Amino acid sequence: MTVSYMRLELVPVPVADVDRAKAFYAEKLGFNVDHDTKASETMRAVQLTPPGSACSIVIGTGLGPISDMQPGSVKGLHLVVPDIEAMRTILIERGVDVSEIVVYPREIKFAYFNDLDGNMWALQEIPPNL
Repeated sequence: MTVSYMRLELVPVPVADVDRAKAFYAEKLGFNVDHDTKASETMRAVQLTPPGSACSIVIGTGLGPISDMQPGSVKGLHLVVPDIEAMRTILIERGVDVSEIVVYPREIKFAYFNDLDGNMWALQEIPPNL
C-alpha cells in the first residue's frame, strides 16, 4: 500500500481559559473562528485558522489526551508571512508583545511572541529566492 500524500490540518494548542484564548487568537492575531462546538457539558472544541493557512489550531476542554497537555507547553509553531516587518507592526498595534526581528543566514527572518498561556509562536519570513 502506498500513501500518496498526507496533510497536516489541525494542531492542538493547550490553554487554560478557552474563551480568553479564543479572543486572543481571533481579535489579536486575526485567526478565523471556524467553529465553536460544545458537544457536552465537559467537551468543547474551538477551531481557529490563521488567514491564508490550510492548517488550523484547536483549543478546548474534554478533548481526551489533548486536554491533558499543559497550557503553555507548545513552543515554536511557525506562522510564515510574506512581510515580517508589516506583520510585526500589525500585531504590536493589536497589543501583542512581539520580539525584535532576528535575521539568520540567507536572510531568513524571525520574530517571536507568546499567547496568553505562554505557548510560543514564531513569525517567519523566507526570502522568495530560497
